Amino acid sequence: MKKEVRQSKIEQIINQFAVTTQDDLMARLKDAGINATQATISRDIREMQIVKQQDATGASRYMIYKAGNQNELQHLYREISETVTKYERIQFLTIVHTLPSYANMLAAILDDLTLEEVSGTLAGHDTIVLFSPDEDRARTIYELFKRHANPDLVAE
Repeated sequence: MKKEVRQSKIEQIINQFAVTTQDDLMARLKDAGINATQATISRDIREMQIVKQQDATGASRYMIYKAGNQNELQHLYREISETVTKYERIQFLTIVHTLPSYANMLAAILDDLTLEEVSGTLAGHDTIVLFSPDEDRARTIYELFKRHANPDLVAE
């Protein structure tokens, strides 16, 4: 099975069904006649920029992250304003708290931008740890969050 065919089917399944787990995705692929290992599914999820996010009903499900045609930095600023609830800096780390289920999407946006201030991200359900190469660049990324976070959302 060619990767392109499998990934095309994954996109179709995710757009058509509320897929919430890798096991669910594997089962739906198998129903479509595509056998794939968990490791292959994980790799596809990473390559295709699939993140878990709340849908219109509030349920958490897989969605394919796409920035569309908007300016990527503007998209980052908007998402910071709409989802960040708290942020702090500890030496070369910046810890960002988001509304539930938004950490993966925000981390994916940051990863895509390949900012020199961010060496990498680690995201959970509602928390992201940003790793910076040094304290100066950590301070710069912290200031970015400070400028764009919505004061009405951020807990003091």
